[in-house]
Amino acid sequence: MTTTTTENVHDVALLRDLARRYLEVCADPVQDQRRALWRQHNSLVRTRPLIYVRAYAWEEMPDSRCQCADPFLRRYEDFFRRQLFWASMEDDSIFEPWVTLPATYVCSGWGLSSGRHYSEEARGSYKNEYAITELADAERMRAPWHEIDERATAQNAERLNDLLGDLISVNVDRGPAYRMWTADLSTDLGHLRGIENFMLDMLDNPEWLHHLVKFMSDGVLRTHEQAEAAGDWGLCAHQNQAMPYALELPDPAANVNGVQRSLLWGYMAAQEFVAVSPAMHDEFLLQYQLPILSRFGLVAYGCCEDLTLKIDMLRKIPNLRRIAVAFSADAARCAEQIGQDYVFSYRPSPADMVGYGWDPERVHTILTRDLRACRDCHVDITLKDVETVQGDRQRVRNWVIATRRAIDKVWG
Repeated sequence: MTTTTTENVHDVALLRDLARRYLEVCADPVQDQRRALWRQHNSLVRTRPLIYVRAYAWEEMPDSRCQCADPFLRRYEDFFRRQLFWASMEDDSIFEPWVTLPATYVCSGWGLSSGRHYSEEARGSYKNEYAITELADAERMRAPWHEIDERATAQNAERLNDLLGDLISVNVDRGPAYRMWTADLSTDLGHLRGIENFMLDMLDNPEWLHHLVKFMSDGVLRTHEQAEAAGDWGLCAHQNQAMPYALELPDPAANVNGVQRSLLWGYMAAQEFVAVSPAMHDEFLLQYQLPILSRFGLVAYGCCEDLTLKIDMLRKIPNLRRIAVAFSADAARCAEQIGQDYVFSYRPSPADMVGYGWDPERVHTILTRDLRACRDCHVDITLKDVETVQGDRQRVRNWVIATRRAIDKVWG
């Protein structure tokens, strides 16, 4: 390890101490027990419901206060602090013995600029300034491509390796820029055109909208193909909004590149289509998502949108394995349709669970009701989109304890 300036000695010492503490978490034998559970669960082998805490109002926690002066190092200080706090909740999440550095990309975005108008409230709302206000604006869109800025990526990797490489593996994620929200088409369509506008386009300008979404689908697919041809997809690139272990796929690993998408989880959602009928969802979105999703080994679909009326439609995805059941969905009706064909990824309301006051009776009532409804399914429980716990550092940990009690009551 080398340090080049006296100014960063404090930062480096702090970062290395956090890395050591994080590696202790990763070395706990419970991690392998959780890996075994997730492999079975994601492969539709019966397990107890697994608990995954995806969000915990991190900004409210005193643990989130970073001390590194260097912005580059502060990013990784925040990573270690987040993981250490997350591990203290004792859910079923797995903590991997590496730190990931994302590649620097030459191309990102669709070539159109748009702005946002923010409210004056801290962490408040914003309104997009849509880039496609007239149909002709879409003609200025740029087809994306996969290209990594090798010099910038290598410089960042060398710097992080110099600081931490003797302690922990530095995983360079070279997968394409178009993944998760930049790849599901729905998210970018909402930002570029606006939900209210593309819903009208379905009636007023259907051919134009088909052309636009097809252009976006082809663009995302092209970047995925280019990344695969370049050997840039790696085993760190699984995406399923949970733990990616499965019997059918290789485990996540650091710096194992050159893998095909057929060995990875793929993920998409359609939150912007929540008010769109199943038929129009299929016509204007799913048919364009399918060419991208079909290349992956397993697929997870859905985030916060209600998919109660769309589960039959989702069966068109040949490698579908996980379906999100949001708090706005009808858990019982979803359970009837999902059965044991897919993982029932249950997402209770974060407001009801931890957002306003701590009421274990409320939590118990909601969880036992919905868990009974999906008693015969392959269930995991995700706590996500937690905007506040009212500064209560223990609330999410208490929620995990209460959730285990509800599971024990229903599952026995």
